[in-house]
Amino acid sequence: MNRLPQFVAAGEALTDLLRSGPAAWSSQAGGSAWNVARVVAKLGIPSAFAGAVSRDVFGAELAAATSAAGLDPRFLQQVERAPLLAVVHELEPPRYFFIGDDSADLHFDAAQLPRGWQRAARWVHFGGISLAREPLAGKLLALAAELKAQGAAISYDPNFRAMMDERYDATLQRMAALADVIKVSDADLRGLFRLAPDADAQACSSALAGLRKLNPAATILYTLGQQGARLLRHGHAWHAPAPRVSVTDSIGAGDASIGALLFSLMQYPMREDGAHLRFAVAAGAAACTAAGASPPSLAQVESLLVAAHLPEAG
Repeated sequence: MNRLPQFVAAGEALTDLLRSGPAAWSSQAGGSAWNVARVVAKLGIPSAFAGAVSRDVFGAELAAATSAAGLDPRFLQQVERAPLLAVVHELEPPRYFFIGDDSADLHFDAAQLPRGWQRAARWVHFGGISLAREPLAGKLLALAAELKAQGAAISYDPNFRAMMDERYDATLQRMAALADVIKVSDADLRGLFRLAPDADAQACSSALAGLRKLNPAATILYTLGQQGARLLRHGHAWHAPAPRVSVTDSIGAGDASIGALLFSLMQYPMREDGAHLRFAVAAGAAACTAAGASPPSLAQVESLLVAAHLPEAG
């Protein structure tokens, strides 16, 4: 394999431990950045996940799944450290806590990535808990700034978790300023801007406006669950409803949406913005039809667009 990938997602890959019953658990490979890389690869753009995993059984499963997803294996680093685990104790909506002190993900070394990869990458994605865990967060922030200066497009999905308290504010501001595309959900806004649990739609709208002020030029994908999503771009706003599907769970739906949007922007730059949004929303809905974070195929997304009587993105 000599050709370097056009798309790279940098951050965490981990193992999800999913509660499957009152006293039953199952495990599945996951991680926000890793999921986004798999989505873009599944849709058809050569991609890689840049991050570090353990050398134990969990790391071996992640390495095997990375290969099975068609991601460039040269970007995955395996180190002699403990695995990062996400305990998903509620599935709908997903609720998590993390286990991983001095775990493998924190020991990622960008200097070990393939020579010339930065020139080859058209788009690099950041986000998830990797930007809230030092020393990895500092490494990724520096890498994002370097890539931006070299002309790469940057996307950012904060993917809010409880560890992202006021100490994360500077990271939010810095990454939002660097990003060409920002993906955020209603839950993200409530957490990042520390809104009350019963905050109304107006409060979320004000938080979204606050996010936009951090980088008025950025495209924002604002996901709304069953209500679809909004796209704020070039001074305009679009809304797309979510296609009706039989939901297994919503794990990975947000990752599928942002991955599909990035695929659409890269592969079809001349599409009108509403078509980009419809494609992203259809991908998020398709991801909900399978258990865990399951990247949808291009055929699945296009089929949903047809079934929902939405114009196909083409």
